Amino acid sequence: MNNTLSWTDEDKRAVDVARILAADAVEKVGNGHPGTAISLAPLAYLLYQKVMKTDPSDSLWLGRDRFVLSAGHSSLTQYTQLYLAGCGLELDDLKALRTWGSKTPGHPEYHHTEFIEATTGPLGAGISMAVGMAMAARKERGLFDPNAAAGESPFDHDVYVIAGDGCMQEGVASEASSLAATQNLGNLVLFYDDNRISIEGDTKIAFSEDVAARYEAYGWHVQSVDFTNGGTSYEEKVDELYAAVEAAKAVTDKPSFIKVTTVIGWPLPNKQGSHSVHGSKIGGEEISGLKKELGFEDEPFAVDQAAVAYARKNAAERGKAARAEWDAKFEAWKSANPEQAALLERVAKRELPDSLELPVFEPGKKATRAASGEVLTALASQMPELWGGSADLAGSNNTTMKGEPSFLPEERSSHEFSGNPYGRTLHFGIREHAMGGAVNGITLSGLTRPYGGTFFVFADYMRPPVRLAALMQLPSIFVWTHDSVGVGEDGPTHQPIEHLASYRAIPNLALVRPADANETAYAWLGALKHTAQPTGMVLSRQDLPIVERGEGAYAPAEGVLKGAYVLKDASAEPQLILIATGSEVALAIEAQKKLEAEGVPTRVVSMPSQEWFEEQDEAYKEEVLPKAVTKRLSIEAGIALGWAKYVGFEGDSISIESFGASASGDVMFTELGFTVENVVDRAKKLVG
Repeated sequence: MNNTLSWTDEDKRAVDVARILAADAVEKVGNGHPGTAISLAPLAYLLYQKVMKTDPSDSLWLGRDRFVLSAGHSSLTQYTQLYLAGCGLELDDLKALRTWGSKTPGHPEYHHTEFIEATTGPLGAGISMAVGMAMAARKERGLFDPNAAAGESPFDHDVYVIAGDGCMQEGVASEASSLAATQNLGNLVLFYDDNRISIEGDTKIAFSEDVAARYEAYGWHVQSVDFTNGGTSYEEKVDELYAAVEAAKAVTDKPSFIKVTTVIGWPLPNKQGSHSVHGSKIGGEEISGLKKELGFEDEPFAVDQAAVAYARKNAAERGKAARAEWDAKFEAWKSANPEQAALLERVAKRELPDSLELPVFEPGKKATRAASGEVLTALASQMPELWGGSADLAGSNNTTMKGEPSFLPEERSSHEFSGNPYGRTLHFGIREHAMGGAVNGITLSGLTRPYGGTFFVFADYMRPPVRLAALMQLPSIFVWTHDSVGVGEDGPTHQPIEHLASYRAIPNLALVRPADANETAYAWLGALKHTAQPTGMVLSRQDLPIVERGEGAYAPAEGVLKGAYVLKDASAEPQLILIATGSEVALAIEAQKKLEAEGVPTRVVSMPSQEWFEEQDEAYKEEVLPKAVTKRLSIEAGIALGWAKYVGFEGDSISIESFGASASGDVMFTELGFTVENVVDRAKKLVG
């Protein structure tokens, strides 16, 4: 291990450039978070210039280390380093901080700014995504290069995170950190900026635990670097910090936690240590004092171009050397592993195999959660990049591919689950929020397709990462079972009512609630085909009739891929359209038979995904829901919010507008009006 650090006067000068840029950028726009970016500049510069493998010419280089700024409000901590390293940002971009169309939004945004690995801002979220990235790095190594010596594979890389006091207080950080220790993620290094300041001031009013001891209890490798010398003086101990990083990299059987005790805003002459510099502009007089202290001209954006040139030259040379070393390893790997190289080429583009064989289910009865499990097992051999699990609900969510080992350090194997570091079945524990973040992190890593499951009612615990997945346009897959009052005796705490409408409200998220086993198979295919959108699979606990398909029966389940389709058309020009999802499609089918027998030509439309239906052209939408047919009845075991768009002013909805109760699923549906008789009665009232 080499603890020797080259830290020249030029490096110090470049760090100071980052400080004044942070102050000036916030001052120019009038709002932002300058304090942490000023005091943490040495750490961020150390990572980008001395530690991480980064190629400034290629933001998507496969061999790069990953950096996640969990304290996303301090976006300038990262933006200034991207500028200094020549990673896609220029001075004008910093001057345009937090303005319309700029590359420097208020919080780092994936897809928006080059070299940003994840959208962060919701505190703690970055930690959970970084844990997923570290898990993905190990899985990718196992998928593509399992036999390489430690540190010799082109798929080996490290994940670095900077978090603050706010991140440490959020529950998702605790969930994810506990999971990281259980997974022995030796490729993960988390820096905790212990500056003891949040928006309300000194954190002691609400936050009192020993965070380092907490991480020791989790099972992390823990180190501390105190810039404040116990509160007696201030010294930026960059050599000590670098040595801590090198020590962390040498520990390969557990994640590493480095507590860095700082004073927010140091070396501001008057406001250092004050919460006023956390989330507000500093003020011209104080900035002038900072520039005088650091030896810069007292003018806006007084950048020392020689320092910038030095930093960019250093970053370019380091990147070129790291890339050359990696390229040699990669070419040797490709030559020795042609099959894995072909797989890599496909999955890197998020392409599916040329053909996927989906299971076909014969008429009968099967819960869609059970069908989903069979689909996953069928896909296992065809898509080695597909993997996942659930939040301690594997048997209920049916998220385990049969015969596949768990993704676990071998010593963590149990009587129920045997695993290895490169396994396929994920165990997130009862940590829904962290599971969502980890699934996003795995997806962000880019070379596998993960999924994570829980009960639909507990999707409430993981809404933030689902929203982030939609914002980042990630094809994360969330498996949500026990989708309605059909859950039964567990009662209203476990019966989702408002959840379908609530999740449909998230832009760019697709919900898919299949009606039977064959629709479930195509729901999985559709989810895998969507590469810029997350999918929530909403599946039943109870058995549902498997619709007979084919000539003279009902339409093929492939219609799921279009979001909605005519499952069974009317005997003549339809007077009424029944639109249903999930378990309620069976009701619509039986109601159609009675209505047709009574002389009411009725069309049944299965609409498993409103979002996928909205992707279709107007001609197809008109084909399924012709405007001339204004009598429409939606049937769904949830609130009616959102259905007006499809049933119109002359339509109606059979819905649930109250919480459920503890009773069997059949009784619940009967008591709440989800019967064939009620559907027929409501339909007849519609058509007069």
